[in-house]
Amino acid sequence: MRKTLLFSLLVLLTLYITITGIGCTSQNSDVMNGDEDLTKYVNPFIGTAFTGHTFPGATYPLGFMQPGPETGNFSWDYCSGYFYDDEKINGFSQNRLNGTGIVDFGDLLLQPFSGEKREDLSSTFNKSTEVATPGFYSVVLTDNDVKVEVTTAPHVAFHRYTYNADKTAGLLADFQSGLVWSKDRISTHVLENVVNFESDYIITGYTRRREWTERTYYFVIEFDKPIVSKELLEQRDPREKAPRYILNFDLGNDSVLNTKVAMSTTGIEGAKANLAAEGKERSFDDVYKDAKKEWNRYLSKVSIEGTDEDKTNFYTALYHLYIQPNNIADVDGKYVGPNGKISQSPTGKFYSTLSQWDTFRAAFPMYTILSPEIINDLVNNMLEFSEQKGHLPIWALMGQETFTMIGNHSIPMVVDAYLKGFEGFDAERAYSEIKKSLTEGKHKNAGWEEYDKYGYYPYDLFKVESVSRSLESGFDDYCAAIMAKKLGKTEDYEFFMNRSGFYKNHYDNETKSMRPKDSKGEWLTPFDPYRLAHADSNIGGHYTEGNALQYTWHVLQDIPGLIELLGGKEEAGKVLDFLFTTEQESTGTLSDVTGLIGQYAHGNEPSHHIAYIYMYLDRPEDTQRLIRQICKNFYQNKPDGLIGNDDCGQMSAWYMFSAMGFYPVNPVSGELVFGAPQLPKTTLNLDNGKTFTIEAINLSEENMYIEKIELNGSIYTEKFITYDDIMNGGELTFYMTSNQ
Repeated sequence: MRKTLLFSLLVLLTLYITITGIGCTSQNSDVMNGDEDLTKYVNPFIGTAFTGHTFPGATYPLGFMQPGPETGNFSWDYCSGYFYDDEKINGFSQNRLNGTGIVDFGDLLLQPFSGEKREDLSSTFNKSTEVATPGFYSVVLTDNDVKVEVTTAPHVAFHRYTYNADKTAGLLADFQSGLVWSKDRISTHVLENVVNFESDYIITGYTRRREWTERTYYFVIEFDKPIVSKELLEQRDPREKAPRYILNFDLGNDSVLNTKVAMSTTGIEGAKANLAAEGKERSFDDVYKDAKKEWNRYLSKVSIEGTDEDKTNFYTALYHLYIQPNNIADVDGKYVGPNGKISQSPTGKFYSTLSQWDTFRAAFPMYTILSPEIINDLVNNMLEFSEQKGHLPIWALMGQETFTMIGNHSIPMVVDAYLKGFEGFDAERAYSEIKKSLTEGKHKNAGWEEYDKYGYYPYDLFKVESVSRSLESGFDDYCAAIMAKKLGKTEDYEFFMNRSGFYKNHYDNETKSMRPKDSKGEWLTPFDPYRLAHADSNIGGHYTEGNALQYTWHVLQDIPGLIELLGGKEEAGKVLDFLFTTEQESTGTLSDVTGLIGQYAHGNEPSHHIAYIYMYLDRPEDTQRLIRQICKNFYQNKPDGLIGNDDCGQMSAWYMFSAMGFYPVNPVSGELVFGAPQLPKTTLNLDNGKTFTIEAINLSEENMYIEKIELNGSIYTEKFITYDDIMNGGELTFYMTSNQ
């Protein structure tokens, strides 16, 4: 028995190496058009273990489709449908979320198998056969005796299955499958489904489903070999609304089945048009070649020097940054937004999956530097969404609102673009949607009447996340104020700037923290600043994925004002030191609160700016030391190398900025506060044809501190560099030393 198994594995491995198609060596050694193939430095397996929630499937920059392996489809561990340590693959679904903390997608599962049907078609696989690179994923399914390869165009997923030629070719097509919170939900998340076998080669249909939000996707599946028989499987649960089929194919003298899957939000005809535009007469290899070329175009926006490990960490972070947002508009620009109707995008694109609560902090500012060509589209799409829904998107998924997280952080994105001089949108229109979102209360995260009355969210009226909501809303108010001022709207400027100072109403000098307060103005008693809280958990509480120790520093718009509240630089420094050095553990646990240094939690976004606050305290050496510690310990080239959810590229953007030597503490200020570079040399190849080069002279393990800084050859003494400095091109030079 053992000999037979070993022989079978050897046969499969030999098949894997010799079969026509993309081999594991060729795809990492290509040189395209004489330029270096930067995809060889991307490791899609980074973050696929622990709580990174990334996935190794095939992707296209900003694309709609993301086909790849699914090893699990319920529970928080499977937000992306894949966990590195799993030993079986259930099948290959067509889309997923990158690094989020909520479950959805995983639509339309396909699982090929050679030979007779088994009751359980999930399959073991040998890790040594698993290959992932931008635009491509491949694995050999041991039990199913099939080699699977997937690649993708923006709207069309391409699957290539190589079967055992001596056995029949089968395929499980599971229209009920999808990522859900619990096993029970597997049977109830599909609300409506239609499947049409239009011919022996084409299946079409749609599925309306609800998990994170309610949405409908339309699909067309096209095979290059005819279906010779189909078997409708029995329902596993009477609540199931969608079928599962076993399909058998006539491969003739071939052993390969090519499958194309196109999707749309607008209808079956939209899916067919997407397939015709991106899939007609295109081979698997041609599609992968195009995806790889496009990934290299994005990756080449930055050139770095350093070790291969440095390059892998950096380019994987850059890769994660562009897995989303996703353009869900069809090739003709039509899409379905939050009003549920088919709309025509004037730009031809409609981006969704922006994860605003996370990405406004660093990912969006990074887009303004590396991809200014997408900023006007992103802003216009948010405005279109707002005009349909009544407010700017909070956390939009497939064009629909999830109402996840707090505040409305589309606002800093729009304001950031406006202040940086992007002119491809109507500023008055944009401001109108901002003001509406912050005053008219048309979503559950509002409560503006109480907020204005009390100057904060009282915890007895707002039972969960009251402190965090006040602090997050204050930053949105600040953004509205500075845009109003530039537009000459003095009254609005004064109104919103006043609200941006509401954070002071939560400050308790006795505990040196932002503390919950009720509608009578009384502090919450008893009060535990270590107690973790989050509305979506079973513990509730007054903070969002954190505690008072972390959220006290969430005043992005007014760090100097916060320092003054805390008693000045020396006293504020003592409080900040305590955050990083306390040995007391949190009260309670939360999956999102990871990457702890004391009570600083790098695995979650509210902490991301805090290490840079030492710069405001005239203690740059502490920022520089912490940045080295975080980059070294929490970003590593291994499956569990991310300390928390990548959150649609925000964790990765933090690393990219910090590795270059600066970070946007206030994301709309246009200022990037200095930390310390972690790479010997970085060159930003800007869209305007200019370059901005960052060099760290004498950088080493010991030399983590900055001795002096030069900008374009002259001594530079500011604590930050500006967006304009970068976009104008030039050279920033750090001289590194071991002396603090």
